[in-house]
Amino acid sequence: MFKSSSKCIMIQGTSSNAGKSVMVAALCRIFSKMGYKVAPFKSQNMSLNSFTTNENAEIAIAQVLQAEAAGIDPSHHMNPILLKPKEDFISQVIVHGKPAGDMNFYDYQQNFRGKALKAIKESLESLKNEYDIVVIEGAGSPAEINMRDRDLANMEIAHLADADVILVADIDRGGVFASIAGTFSLLDEKDRSRIKGVVINKFRGNLDILMPGIKQIEEIIGVPVLGVMPYDPQLKLPEEDSASLSERKYRGSGQIQIGVMRLPRISNFTDIDPLEYEKDVGLKLIELNEPLDNLDAIIIPGTRNTINDLVSLKEYGIHEEIMSLSKEIMVFGICGGYQMLGQKIIDENQKESHHGSVEGIGILDCYSEFKDIPKIITQSRGEVIGNGLFHDLKGECVKGYELHEGTTILGESKPLTKITYGCGNSPQSNLDGAVDGNVAGTYLHGMFHNFNFRRYFTNILRERKGLESLDFIDDHYENSKRFSIDRLAQIVEENIDMVFVEKMVSEF
Repeated sequence: MFKSSSKCIMIQGTSSNAGKSVMVAALCRIFSKMGYKVAPFKSQNMSLNSFTTNENAEIAIAQVLQAEAAGIDPSHHMNPILLKPKEDFISQVIVHGKPAGDMNFYDYQQNFRGKALKAIKESLESLKNEYDIVVIEGAGSPAEINMRDRDLANMEIAHLADADVILVADIDRGGVFASIAGTFSLLDEKDRSRIKGVVINKFRGNLDILMPGIKQIEEIIGVPVLGVMPYDPQLKLPEEDSASLSERKYRGSGQIQIGVMRLPRISNFTDIDPLEYEKDVGLKLIELNEPLDNLDAIIIPGTRNTINDLVSLKEYGIHEEIMSLSKEIMVFGICGGYQMLGQKIIDENQKESHHGSVEGIGILDCYSEFKDIPKIITQSRGEVIGNGLFHDLKGECVKGYELHEGTTILGESKPLTKITYGCGNSPQSNLDGAVDGNVAGTYLHGMFHNFNFRRYFTNILRERKGLESLDFIDDHYENSKRFSIDRLAQIVEENIDMVFVEKMVSEF
């Protein structure tokens, strides 16, 4: 029996990375399977891992995964405010999927908060009008007492949405009971009354040993612990925050080694996730102070600030290593990484960085330019032209999404794809990317999510190592993602008091 009006439930955490995002995804899948129309919502997100929706709007990747779990298309209403750190204390502010400007923290809080709150209210109301249940994700911790009067992501949103709250605590970090009790003690009575239950996440031990602590914490906080979520290493889902890369362990073993540059402002790093599912490929995240040893290919991923990260590469001398290695191994750049591979990046008005114009790595004959044109935010489709390394992939259809402010003009290097929908190198060119010798680049995020392109790319590496090429069948990445979403929902159903949770969203 569905409600005549929607119900909101909110997942908050005792800290960042406590498991809020995956809990929202799990509930979206569970409620969807029950027959509810359900949508995720995160009022304000700070992330460099973003995506372009079918509306050609930019939102955080976490809400895209949650929408997939709910069985619906992602929308800018699911993440009305996205903050993308650009330089120290400065972020690009995205409102309803479009840039509203670069702002420092003070300007945003003092001069823009009202507009942000208005956008949040509009999006929340839109979702409540369309869906039976809205599952809301908080940000960080609700107990940041120095920020409570400026809150746009936690308890302020819970009150706005009239949402009951489930608090998630990460036991893997230690001090789980202190984090729970501390959160409750720092909230005032109005905020505290919103929390109806607690979930302990990422548990690896003996539950019997934990039970006495659970009973005591329930007495201290006065609300029930709804369950304990076990840590499951089988789950592989897109990560929201680049901070998670410090904890993430890509499979480093494999006859083929691909090095991925961990740029200081790395963004959209989920671009490389599918490569982990090529069975003989090992991925290695390379810090700027590490050598580029024993690699079969190098990927330079996207970045929120191309010029600043290029300057960082030069400070460590890595650009020279990449230039030298490109004569022997494949080098592939994505978006900002692609721009770096060219001869020059022109930024006369310092739109991208205070460094202004800089020389590129210089292994593609092209140059990129930052002008005062709107940020390119679009879903994209194209066909591989068949130049250079990709001659046997001619005519292959690829799709992805674009999020960039610079445009690129080709010299002698040949284009990678012909754009049938989107932008690519520039709005006038109908071409994307470049290919020259062992080096290639593209503006399309998600290029390696195209199975045939990914398999072709890795088969080149296999052939160079004297290994047998693999057939173009069985996309393990997509299979694994579907499995992980379903498995996540199953873990929640098996370990959380879902009868209690269902009552939170049932008809009064």
